[in-house]
Amino acid sequence: MSVDLQPLAEKHDLIFKIPLKVRLGRRFQPTGFPDLGAAVFETTEGTSLLVESAQSMANRLESVCWDESENDLIARLRGLSYVRVIDRNGAFLTSSVLEAHRLNSAYIEKATGLDLKTEIGLEKNRPLDRAKLTKALFRHDIGSLLHGVFLESIDGRLRLARALSAFIEADNVTVAASGGVKNDRVQPGKNNDAGKNASSGFGNLPFPRDEYTSPHITLFVSLDLAQIRGYRLTSDATKLLVLLALFKVREFVDSPMRLRTACMFERSNPDVSSDDGDFVLPQREDLALDIEGLIKGDAEKKPEERIFAGERGITTVTFTS
Repeated sequence: MSVDLQPLAEKHDLIFKIPLKVRLGRRFQPTGFPDLGAAVFETTEGTSLLVESAQSMANRLESVCWDESENDLIARLRGLSYVRVIDRNGAFLTSSVLEAHRLNSAYIEKATGLDLKTEIGLEKNRPLDRAKLTKALFRHDIGSLLHGVFLESIDGRLRLARALSAFIEADNVTVAASGGVKNDRVQPGKNNDAGKNASSGFGNLPFPRDEYTSPHITLFVSLDLAQIRGYRLTSDATKLLVLLALFKVREFVDSPMRLRTACMFERSNPDVSSDDGDFVLPQREDLALDIEGLIKGDAEKKPEERIFAGERGITTVTFTS
């Protein structure tokens, strides 16, 4: 293997604190929440801001693995497991990689072609066999073992916390207040002759806009290695999960981190090391080569010995509602 994972063998988790800087200008637009707006909070160091939440970052770490033009995983990752959803005519609808709740998507839950309850051997009033759960998830959607899943529609016990979690925070933030206006070149007044006002979409509509500045923006990443080892999968499957997690992080930090129209970041430092300094995030090519090797090795096994389900790791289900 190109990547030496031995330094991680005894670690409980792997933490990265990756300093970022604004890529264009000095201001950035944070994520917003309904009825809340920007998530500002106070710390001992002053006012801080949640720039990107853990749930949003989970979706972003999934999306770096997806090729929108092909409706499939990017070429280097093809062969990894995921659930593909088609309609009654065989046209692509969505996938567990794209759905915010992965296997808990309604398009998968209400589709035909996957019976996790039977595969897990779930029985009422009997203990859950966690090993069967993690094996089934690995076979059908490897991302669920990294980003978490909650299959409450089947059974409330079928849940896994995120093994790979990330979020972005900014410290010592200051509001950069600005504004704009939507100009109506036909009926520019706030109240026009037809009696239609600005709330109806007519007229010039001025609006306020709050962006932020910060001297310290950090991407925090946590990879729970103990949780992954606790899945009790094969050695190759465990390695693949760790490699895939590292690949997702590397792919994200190497990409133009354009989170929103006015929110673009880049790394402040060229190297990405763990918080304890014991591990350097491997390069994309090395990670991709090792992942490809493990995928190829699985494909060459007898069907009953493979760790992934379906053709090329894809479980296809049909949604007809």
